[in-house]
Amino acid sequence: MVRKTLQRILGKMAMVAPGGFSLRPWLHRMRGVQIGKNVWISQLVYIDEIHPEQITIGDNVTIGLRCTIFAHFYLGERSLDTGTGRVVIEQDAFIGPNCTILNGVTIGAGSVVVAGSVVTKSVPPGVLFGHTPAAPLARITHPLTSDGRVDYDRFVFGLKKL
Repeated sequence: MVRKTLQRILGKMAMVAPGGFSLRPWLHRMRGVQIGKNVWISQLVYIDEIHPEQITIGDNVTIGLRCTIFAHFYLGERSLDTGTGRVVIEQDAFIGPNCTILNGVTIGAGSVVVAGSVVTKSVPPGVLFGHTPAAPLARITHPLTSDGRVDYDRFVFGLKKL
């Protein structure tokens, strides 16, 4: 009980703490979230407070403002066998602001999730994903971020219609 309470307190602190590349990822690591290197976590990002150990975030990932990541889908103590599922965000992925990622989802390497998307199924690697209903929109040939820098013009020029 004390550990779960501490995990929740650290999660609340991580939502508003400074340091998108430093303090926020560190606080989430302390909670049990598996986080790679060079990860940016914006402010007001909610990462599951009940099952943080079910979340894996790869290297060079960017998570936009006010995103929500759930590894469970049940209320209170009424856990069902099917109520939890790992969430994996693979390397070089970019999650736009205000996205919701539900349990059991993998975001493929190098994919970009459009702002405001609700991700209910896994996203293939290297695609632009979004809109309602969320679906792959284009093939990515040049990454949006590389070595911590955003190259928007090259990214947009490299999008190929599916």
